[in-house]
Amino acid sequence: MPIYSYGRALALNAERDPDAVAFILEEQSATYGQLDANSNRRARAFAKYGVGEGDFVTIALPNGLEFVESLFACWKLGATPQPISARLPASERATIIELVDPKLILGVEPGQHGDRTCLVEGFDVSSEDSNGLPDKVSKYRMAICSGGSTGRPKVVIDHIPAQVDPEIPHHGLGRDASMLVPGPLYHSGPLINCLTVLLLGGKVVAMSRFDARESLALIAAHRLRLAIVVPTMLLRIWKLPEEERKRADLSSIHRVISGSATLPDWLQREWIEWIGPDRVWEFYGGSERIGGTIISGREWLEKPGSVGRATHGRKMRVLDLDGKNLGPGETGDVYFMPAGGPGSTYHYLGAEPRRTPDGWETLGDMGWIDEDGYLYLVDRRTDMIICGGANIYPAEVEGAIESHPDVHSCAVIGLPDEDLGATVHAIVQAVAPVEADELRSFLADLLVRNKIPRSFEFVDEPLKDDAGKVRRRALRDARVSG
Repeated sequence: MPIYSYGRALALNAERDPDAVAFILEEQSATYGQLDANSNRRARAFAKYGVGEGDFVTIALPNGLEFVESLFACWKLGATPQPISARLPASERATIIELVDPKLILGVEPGQHGDRTCLVEGFDVSSEDSNGLPDKVSKYRMAICSGGSTGRPKVVIDHIPAQVDPEIPHHGLGRDASMLVPGPLYHSGPLINCLTVLLLGGKVVAMSRFDARESLALIAAHRLRLAIVVPTMLLRIWKLPEEERKRADLSSIHRVISGSATLPDWLQREWIEWIGPDRVWEFYGGSERIGGTIISGREWLEKPGSVGRATHGRKMRVLDLDGKNLGPGETGDVYFMPAGGPGSTYHYLGAEPRRTPDGWETLGDMGWIDEDGYLYLVDRRTDMIICGGANIYPAEVEGAIESHPDVHSCAVIGLPDEDLGATVHAIVQAVAPVEADELRSFLADLLVRNKIPRSFEFVDEPLKDDAGKVRRRALRDARVSG
C-alpha cells in the first residue's frame, strides 16, 4: 500500500471528502477541507518565523483546533511538534525549552524565554495562502515530555518518521473510526490516537477537560465507536449514580481503551460486566515505544490482572536487581527489547535510558510474566514502600481506597519510620465527608493488615493530573521536607 507523509494524508482526506467532519471540541469544529487549508496557512506563518525541516516547535496550547492545526503545520514543513501543557509552570517550561531549543514557541507571550520567538494563542493566520505546500516528511514525528517517576522533565524524541499507510485499521476500524479523546493532547496516548483517527479520515471528538457525564453524552450524541481513557476517567464514570450510568447510550461503542496508569482489577471487572468483555481493552507502554502490551476484556477474564502480551514483535522479560532472569510468577523489573533492536524507537533529551549491557531497557515498572507470556504489573520500583521488610505497592492500595463511594482520588506514599523503615500514608480527596476509621474498616476486607495505611490525610485539591497520573515522589518530598 502507498505510504504518505502526514501532510499529504490529510490533504487526501480533504480531497476525498472535504465536508466530512474531522475534529470537534465543544463549540469548535472543522471539516477535513478546513483542517487542511488552515494548517497550510499556519505552516506558511511558521515558515516566516524560520521554521523548516528538522526544527522543533514547542506547542503550549490547550486542546483545540489551533493545537491540531499546529501539529499538521509542523509536519507540512518537515518540522517536529513538541507539545507541552499550557498550564506548565514557567520554570519547568524553561527547562524543557533549553533541552529542546525550539525554533518557535506557541501559546506563550513574547519575552517569556529571552529572545526566542514566541506567538500567543490565537495569533491570526487568516491572510496566509491556504494552498498546498511541497511535500515533506518530518524525520521525527513528535517529541513528548515526560517527568517519569522523578518529576524531572525529559523529552522523548520519537524515531517514527511522519508518514503513514492510511489504510491500516485502528482497533479494527478504518474511515468509519470515530473516537472520544477526553485527555490532554500533550500526552502521547491521546495525541497518537487523535492523530491516527485523523490520518484514517475518521472523526475525533475531544474535550477541554474531562467530565464523566459529558463524556457519556458525547459518545451518545456523536455515536462514537472508540474512546481512549485513563483509569481515573473510568472510575469517575463508574461513580456516577448507577441509574444514570446504566441509562447512558453506549450502543455505538466498539472499544473503550484504557492505559497510562494502573487499572484496579475490581474496576476492570465492573466495566466488563457493564458493557461486555469484547468492548473493554487495556494497553501498557510508554512514549519510548520500547515495549507494549494489550489485552481484551475477554482475555482478561482468563488472565485477571494482566495487561496482556507483548505486541508488534517486541520482546519482554523480568530481571532482578542483579540483572538475573526471573521465571514465571517472579516479581522484578520489566525489561523490553524493541523489534528493531536497542535505541531504534527513540532517544532522550535530558535523561539517559536504563539499559542492560546487552540492550534491554525498562520503563521503571515492576511486574511478573506468567507461563503464557502475559504481563502482570505491580508498580514502579521508585514508588514501592518497604514497611517492616515487606514490599507494599501503592497502586494496589490506591485502587482499594478509590473503590469507596465517597473517595474521588487517592495517592499512597511511604513516610520514614525509625522502626519499620517506612509507613503507609494515604492522601485522599473525598467527594463527601469520610473519616479515617471508616476507611480503615472499609479496607479491612480488601487488603491485608500491613497494607492498610497507618495514617490518612484529607485534601481538597486533585491528586492526579488530566492524564490520570500522580507524582508520588513530589507528594512524599513535600511531606518529608515539611
